[in-house]
Amino acid sequence: MTLPETTGAVRPRRRTASPAIGLLRFAVTVVTTFLGLLAVTFFIGRVIPIDPALAIVGDRAPAHVVERVREQLGLNLPLWHQFLLYLKQVLSGDFGVSVLSSNPVMEDIRRVFPATLELATLGTLIGAVFGIPLGVLAAVRRGSLVDQIVRVIGLIGYSVPVFWLALLALLFFYARLNWVAYPGRIDVVYEYTFTPITGLFMVDAIIQGQWDVLWDLFRHIILPASLLGYFSLAYISRMTRSFMLNELAQEYVVAARAKGLSETRIIWFHALRNAAVPLLTVIALSYAGLLEGSVLTETIFAWPGIGLYITNSLQNADINAVLGGTIVIGAVFITINLLSDLLYRTLDPRTRRR
Repeated sequence: MTLPETTGAVRPRRRTASPAIGLLRFAVTVVTTFLGLLAVTFFIGRVIPIDPALAIVGDRAPAHVVERVREQLGLNLPLWHQFLLYLKQVLSGDFGVSVLSSNPVMEDIRRVFPATLELATLGTLIGAVFGIPLGVLAAVRRGSLVDQIVRVIGLIGYSVPVFWLALLALLFFYARLNWVAYPGRIDVVYEYTFTPITGLFMVDAIIQGQWDVLWDLFRHIILPASLLGYFSLAYISRMTRSFMLNELAQEYVVAARAKGLSETRIIWFHALRNAAVPLLTVIALSYAGLLEGSVLTETIFAWPGIGLYITNSLQNADINAVLGGTIVIGAVFITINLLSDLLYRTLDPRTRRR
């Protein structure tokens, strides 16, 4: 018995993962990453040579008082038991009470986080608005003087310490030229007359129509936001250049040029459009980096965000506040990272087949 001849080889069907399995994997990744974050912050809190009980009662408290506070905090329990209690406490949204402010840590974070969100958002917008065109220009004119200048700008953004550049910016734009307001978020004139609604002061000023307050807020935020935007620009322009070089070497660009399309249309409507999907992920990660990495900037500019809150808490041995702020920042970074990955898979059909 002979088998009938076939005209071609039968290709096996590629199995694609069902949406339920993909959602389950995503959930497992989120839970595992968050548990890892909690474990790291917990053990860092136990390794730091600061006794939380002494931070609460003071160095001169009697030994029996210190011991009683340690028992109340559960510090006399085994380490694994302490971690379970810590896990239960954090999952219920309770980060303890701040020694510095005597308020619940979560309440303090709700108060200071909008300032960081406002600063990081404006910094990311500055970085994207200027970084993407510079990256495109450097890729189009690869090897030219323009390309070298853009690469040097990015190199300085990667190399120069943020505190040094921030101090120079304050000395030049505030002390010498007086173009910007002094460090802080709002002038003392408006501090007790302005009523926050959302915590995002600039949005609140627009909602209430207080344009003089909005101008004052802008003069306070523009310098630290521009500084963060410069570091974001360095990263975004570099990645944009890399993506555009890859797209400009593709065959569809050669075909578009052969059809007589203008170079402007090819660059901005074809190559940049195809590079936009991974570029969105880069911008999202840059945004997350500014949310978690603006500690020095907030400290130098006296910006009342979560970075300055963590710094002051660390200097005053306020471990609950330090760990609470670290967990929130880590959770925000993990969330933005996972959402950017999900967005990348949604917008790029090629990744769904993997």
